[in-house]
Amino acid sequence: MAGLIPQDFIDDLIARADIVEVVGRRVQLKKAGREFKACCPFHDEKTPSFTVSPGKGFYHCFGCGAHGTAIGFLMEFDHMSFVEAIESLAALMGVDVPRSESDKPARRYDELFSLLDAIARHWQDCLTDSPAAVEYVRIRGIDGSTAKRFGIGYAPDGWSNILDKFGQSPEATQRLLATGMIIEKDNGKHYDRFRDRIMFPIRDARGRTIGFGGRTLGDGEPKYLNSPETVLFHKGRELYGLYEARQALRNIEQLVVVEGYMDVVALARHGIDFAVATLGTATTSDHLNRLFRLTENVCFAFDGDRAGRKAAWRALENALPQIREGRQIRFMFLPEGHDPDSYVNELGTDAFLNALDEGVALSEFLIQELASQVDMSTVDGRARLAELARPLVNKIPPGVYRELLIESLGESVGLTAAKLERMLGADKSSGPSASPARGLDNRRSSKPVTGQPSVIRHAITLLLNDPAACLRLDVEKLAGVNRPGVDLLRTLIETVQSEPNITTAGLLERWRHDAEGRHLGKLVASEVPLDEDFDAATELGDCLVQLETAGRKERIKFLIEKQRVSGLSDEEKAELQELLKAA
Repeated sequence: MAGLIPQDFIDDLIARADIVEVVGRRVQLKKAGREFKACCPFHDEKTPSFTVSPGKGFYHCFGCGAHGTAIGFLMEFDHMSFVEAIESLAALMGVDVPRSESDKPARRYDELFSLLDAIARHWQDCLTDSPAAVEYVRIRGIDGSTAKRFGIGYAPDGWSNILDKFGQSPEATQRLLATGMIIEKDNGKHYDRFRDRIMFPIRDARGRTIGFGGRTLGDGEPKYLNSPETVLFHKGRELYGLYEARQALRNIEQLVVVEGYMDVVALARHGIDFAVATLGTATTSDHLNRLFRLTENVCFAFDGDRAGRKAAWRALENALPQIREGRQIRFMFLPEGHDPDSYVNELGTDAFLNALDEGVALSEFLIQELASQVDMSTVDGRARLAELARPLVNKIPPGVYRELLIESLGESVGLTAAKLERMLGADKSSGPSASPARGLDNRRSSKPVTGQPSVIRHAITLLLNDPAACLRLDVEKLAGVNRPGVDLLRTLIETVQSEPNITTAGLLERWRHDAEGRHLGKLVASEVPLDEDFDAATELGDCLVQLETAGRKERIKFLIEKQRVSGLSDEEKAELQELLKAA
């Protein structure tokens, strides 16, 4: 859909959402005082450590550290994107999601989704009415339940079946054009894009049809034909079969990426529900982001011929920037003459799963491919391998995986890891340790003052647990404070004071994508006093007074030192006198 979701709508949605209802639909909760408890759905445990706080609109697991809001829970548990989670939560609450530009594009896109769903159902009916199509599907080993699960249909031969049925007005014709279902000729006439093909609906994360893939029944060309790029369908982002995999599996332990629709369907027919396919394109970074949002284990299954290894290498190159500790990427190469479809149909489920388990790790595949391009028996060849590896290794984020890969490369070329890393020109300044973020745990300071960062953390913890406590604070007390985290504290206070109705969960969502904001969830889970005498507003005020005093003392110290070394301007002398009086 076009347009951004307004921030005030997200804040209001979070404020009104009942997180107990959202989580309770998926996890069995038990009342425990003012909160609810359960065994954590994100890791195995016998003693409940997962808590849901309706007052904060927040969940937290004290075992594995998982935490977030209702939106965050939907993203983690149901494997949704941020926008999908907002749309799902809004649907649960019976409200429409507005867009900042206008609601007209949203309505127009809804019409396109409805059109494609109607066409998918029409083609499913056409399949049952075509003996030739039914026979083709049967020969390919697709049974009725599998065909129904994937919505497989048949586009009859003819130039205007879809145009005649769904293009009865100029507006309807334009919708068919917008979805790529028809093609416009030079003379302004139109004709159907898909003719005499077995049709595979391509669905988004919500199960809506966004495009189609068509396979010829015979030897016509092209063998496979995809929908073109449209406002709904982007080949570089979508994966065929991903929706069906998410529907079939509660926990997706691994995903195998294949090249064709029939591969996905055939594997599912044999009980392998975790296969997806790219849509006629190389695996992109967007594909990988979607895959790794669902699982840490991805295996690419390719034909063992030259074309298959070339496709695998392109996937490897795009995967390198995505590598992190804990993520596993493997490559499976099938015997010549086989694709996943033919392999599983001929040899069965166990044979395919065994071959999958024996897949080659990314690091091993990388070194094997580079070694095949040089003469490893010579010094020149091994040096050439190191040179070929340089741009690839430098795509990998700094971390344990990169260090281990360099060690493996070093063993291959006969160099220590340290020497090879120097040869590769690894830029350590790009690593996370070279430039720490301005987070709550950043201790970088020329002369740190013991205890001050804890005051800031305590203040933020109080504010997050009771946002209204900061409404009457004078944020200018922080003007002279130069401490890690003070900018975040100031922004939080200003946000609450400008939006007095914002909730704890609303603040967390506001900082979801911020580097500093990742610390906030841990602070929300921190215990704060709950007795009747405790006043969060008063304690927050005391924190600001402490910080103001610390800032004043640091400024005095700075000015005195400057006076001793180089002297002060008249303005600085006057400032020092005022600061000393106030002290």
